[in-house]
Amino acid sequence: MTWIDFVNLLINGLIEGLVVALPALAMTLVMGVNRFPNAATGDMMTTGAYAAVAVQLLGGWPLWAAALGSMVVTALVSAGSYTLIFRKLAGRPMVSSMLAAIGLGFLLRSLIGFFAGHDQRTFDLPLVRAWNFGGIRILPTDLAIAAVAAACLLVVFVLIYRTSFGRQLRAVADSADLARASGIRANGLMLSLWLLVGALSSLGGVLLGMKAVVSPEMGWESLIPAFAAMVLGGIGSPVGAVLGALLLCVAQELAVPLMGPSYKLVLSFVVLALVLLVRPAGIMGRVQLVR
Repeated sequence: MTWIDFVNLLINGLIEGLVVALPALAMTLVMGVNRFPNAATGDMMTTGAYAAVAVQLLGGWPLWAAALGSMVVTALVSAGSYTLIFRKLAGRPMVSSMLAAIGLGFLLRSLIGFFAGHDQRTFDLPLVRAWNFGGIRILPTDLAIAAVAAACLLVVFVLIYRTSFGRQLRAVADSADLARASGIRANGLMLSLWLLVGALSSLGGVLLGMKAVVSPEMGWESLIPAFAAMVLGGIGSPVGAVLGALLLCVAQELAVPLMGPSYKLVLSFVVLALVLLVRPAGIMGRVQLVR
């Protein structure tokens, strides 16, 4: 592998990492506050991608407007799932919410398959040539994907670390009982959280669909890398989720010349197993958040 191949793989890994960071961040927020792995995150991504395809096909909207519309739709689906399912399971063992999330994911995937079919879809995007800098190739579309993902992550981090909403969220994550005693209204906060994770998942699905194709299984296939990134970065740590996604995706891309692209998912499993065995807290996580 030449240094040019290395740089190309590194760039691809960073772009994929920024995309995977969105669902990983959504998962770690739910895990940190609601204390269960939201296995429906992948299918929320699929819901967002299909919603954007539908808006673009039926309304003729540009992709950026379709993406915003899909974020609204998926955020409402996410908040609805919290209101109808997960809020009622609060206080029960974690496995109850996790199984409910798996069931919700199957339900969303089945509904998408029923109404939209199982054919692959693509967004209406102009064909563009890759920029070539002495062998280092960068697609303008990839650059746009990375910029949008990075801007979205920046907005979320400002929300988490610089606003009252974020302070209340972190207070609930640290101690739900103490936060409640301090007067924090948990219901409105939880609804806001689930709206946020729905919008994050939707944007992740749209960006993933821009890089490849939109299919009913796309979110499910992205769930393991997102979960591995969350565990690698540290469960409940937003910064850790982003770092974990970047490290995991770069490692996956750099391993392609040795293992082939078909085994990228296997590497996610290996990373997940190693982190759980060697350092369960991950890079920046706190073990005490998991109950």
